[in-house]
Amino acid sequence: QVQLVESGGGLVQPGGSLALSCEASRSIFSIIYWYRQAPGKQREFVAQIARDGAANYADSVKGRFTISRDNARNTVSLQMNNLKPEDTAVYYCKAETDWGRGTHVTVST
Repeated sequence: QVQLVESGGGLVQPGGSLALSCEASRSIFSIIYWYRQAPGKQREFVAQIARDGAANYADSVKGRFTISRDNARNTVSLQMNNLKPEDTAVYYCKAETDWGRGTHVTVST
């Protein structure tokens, strides 16, 4: 089992930026994911990154979000730029079969 702790959420205006972080309790050798769940909607895939840095993104965030990984620090980051109101959600980190508790992101004026 691995414990995952997300941080960095908050309130931001449309067009703004936020950087989320996910810290794992130990080394992870598999893919690490970011998902999000908006109010009243199902949890959806946002981005993933392999240990070698290979990344994939949901179409809705491509070109705006960047995922990165620091294997030495057991952390994964999600840089979110040009945020839109529809990005409002709880953002979760997932590794192996474990999930973090999430961090809230609200994009609003």
